[in-house]
Amino acid sequence: MKPSQSRYVPVRGLSYHVRTWGDPRAHKLFLLHGWMDVSASFQFLVDALAGDWHVLAPDWRGFGLSESPQDGYWFPDYVADLDALARALAPGEAIDIAGHSLGANVAMLYAGARPASVAHVVALDGFGVPAESPNRAPAKIVAWLDALTAAPSFAPYRDLAAVADRLQKTNPRLARAKAEFLAPHWAETLPGGTARLRADPKHKLPFPTTTRMDDVYAVWREITAPVLWIAAAESHIRRWLAADGDTDAELARRISHIPNSQLVTVAGAGHMLHHDQPEVVARLLEAFLGSKSH
Repeated sequence: MKPSQSRYVPVRGLSYHVRTWGDPRAHKLFLLHGWMDVSASFQFLVDALAGDWHVLAPDWRGFGLSESPQDGYWFPDYVADLDALARALAPGEAIDIAGHSLGANVAMLYAGARPASVAHVVALDGFGVPAESPNRAPAKIVAWLDALTAAPSFAPYRDLAAVADRLQKTNPRLARAKAEFLAPHWAETLPGGTARLRADPKHKLPFPTTTRMDDVYAVWREITAPVLWIAAAESHIRRWLAADGDTDAELARRISHIPNSQLVTVAGAGHMLHHDQPEVVARLLEAFLGSKSH
């Protein structure tokens, strides 16, 4: 495995952990992980990269080794955190970003909000979220208020081996060696030998607002960087993306809002495609970004 290093960056009042790989003099590539994941999740993708890259992968607020805010989580905060990280780690540069799931959606919004600051975007199985009717607004606020009355928590695991079991249950394609590598990044061992997730339990709180995809599309239309969407052929995302079941048509409709974009699909992969097919994803990513890393 390619060795990684840790650095900590002050971001909007929080200490942000950023995992890095490669020579700091090489071309920068930002990797943004998904919900309930960590930066170390990209180890297998980084190992598969052929070029020389300086990879910068933050743990989002409240995940991994980054600090947690006192209150809950709001999606725009991730975009603001990325803006701060880009200014701190690549000042004055237009950056290349590849994000998975939540990280992909953050990258897309950032690319539309700060088009001059982004050179390329690769979205790994992250194509927005299901739109919601305004009629759901009252119920969502009630659910949020009710959830605030009791602090959320995660059940402990017997040990790190049980954490690896859980990772393999979530993704049956994940090899045991990979699961065992990820387990201590995903969870920490407590004095009694049990394991506790490193994620902040407040991530379990529901959002009190409805999702307005028309607002998202308006931001996407401001993107000037080339965008590559990489879909996983066997991802669970396909189950909710299209209400009528025509996922391909819905993907085409969504990507049509992005001026300079293309879509490819990776076979033999679920939602965690950077775990299932890291060599394929790495090849697609580097072909899209070009040879600047060599």
